[in-house]
Amino acid sequence: MDAGVQQDSDADPAVEAQHVLAAASNHDLKSLRTLLRTASASVQDPENGYTPLHAAIAGADPAKTTSQPNGVADDGNVEGEAENQESDNEEAISTVKLLLQNGAIWNDLDKYDETPGCLALRLGLTDLYNLIVDAGVRAEILLSRLEEYEQLKDNSSNEDPDTEVEAPTDVASASTPPPSDSTAPIEESTTKTTTTIALTQDPQPNQPTYLTSPLSFHPTCILDASSNSIMMTWESHLMTLTATLLAPTTGLRILNIGHGMGIIDSEFQSTNPSTHHIIEAHPSILARMRERGWYEKPNVVIHEGRWQDVLPRLIESEEGKEAQMFDAVYFDTFAESYSALRTFFQDFVIGLLDDGGTWGFFNGLGADRQVCYDVYAKVVELDLFEAGFEVQWTAVEVSDLEGRGEWEGVRRAYWRAREYRLPVCQFMG
Repeated sequence: MDAGVQQDSDADPAVEAQHVLAAASNHDLKSLRTLLRTASASVQDPENGYTPLHAAIAGADPAKTTSQPNGVADDGNVEGEAENQESDNEEAISTVKLLLQNGAIWNDLDKYDETPGCLALRLGLTDLYNLIVDAGVRAEILLSRLEEYEQLKDNSSNEDPDTEVEAPTDVASASTPPPSDSTAPIEESTTKTTTTIALTQDPQPNQPTYLTSPLSFHPTCILDASSNSIMMTWESHLMTLTATLLAPTTGLRILNIGHGMGIIDSEFQSTNPSTHHIIEAHPSILARMRERGWYEKPNVVIHEGRWQDVLPRLIESEEGKEAQMFDAVYFDTFAESYSALRTFFQDFVIGLLDDGGTWGFFNGLGADRQVCYDVYAKVVELDLFEAGFEVQWTAVEVSDLEGRGEWEGVRRAYWRAREYRLPVCQFMG
């Protein structure tokens, strides 16, 4: 790199940032390595908000590297053009890997509301998209382990002030971005479960707020006081298939956590279960359940309260009675973090699910952005495996909800993913 350029960049961080962005866009690995010795891999262009990851991916756009619209070079040498594109792709892959190794943030937003993964997906750059997804998985796992470490540290401090807990050392790989303010979790709400990879600063509902919020019931949805959608009827085909897969025969023992609009509980009822337990915490939904006769249905047992409070009582065996076990369990709550779901299957399912039973959950993790949905599909599968579960995924197409006007009157669209990945889980072996 030219010494004069180096001097300018040393004198002006804005100039240095532009050099980083240019090197990333041109896939100039030699210059980029030199620049990253002193510069950040997460600088942003003041005009379009591009980070070096955005720039590297945009620089690999086939529309920019193809001389003719049909992909034929000026001299008609199709083979030579293909070789050039393959070389460009390899350089782009190396550039993205280098940036990630130097702490580039996988989910930074540009001024067009796109992450690097969103951009790669839109441009059809599958290899680069997969690199971003894998980086997101590593980052999310690292954050969850650090969260567990902090909890252990807090518990240890409460029990014995002299006891030290070592931080995990085997989580990050060479491509894992180091912890920084930019990788701190920002909660993103979906209709059911909150993830840590949200990219919006809008206030999101939390469970204490939600449980005290008045609800409004509409033919197609339930909304809280801020017009956040708790459940919508477009989910009905997902609930129907879920109930079919979890309860394929009659006479099963079923537990559902989160009644909502009652869609899946109605499906479960159609199977004539031997017992059907429902846990629901919101007073307005409980009142509506009473109005609609759920409390009088045969073999239905309704538990009023948070599942965190109800399940320990349900699992503990009373004197002279065995603990209640189930053949099918479904988890579908609102305004809770992914860590709550993880706690559920790590700590509680083993005490609820009988041998040969299956359980599932509403898989809306990060579903308002395809890259986030793909990241969390991998994260949850890894966490399930670690907890001793195998999972079978069924892909279900989701139509254009925005085009159908589903989000009219709803604060934010919580689903933009192309398909729903329906999970059915059971104990390994």
